[in-house]
Amino acid sequence: MSQHESDLLAEVLRLPPPVRAQFAHEILASLDGPADTEVEEHWTAEIERRADEVLAGSAELEDADAVHEQLAARLGAIPR
Repeated sequence: MSQHESDLLAEVLRLPPPVRAQFAHEILASLDGPADTEVEEHWTAEIERRADEVLAGSAELEDADAVHEQLAARLGAIPR
């Protein structure tokens, strides 16, 4: 890292946490490349379909605490 880059990093690290978080978000987003609009459209349609099911009462919902317990059990079973 050059001196200029080190100085820039030091300056950014002196900013308030919310501003640093925004910097981090923008920097990480810049590494992802362009969004795939077709995929975005499909996800939007899926989210809307699921929301409609919930609002219509036809979705099969699960208790959040039960889901968290199931996930904790599954994660506990993973060898480390």
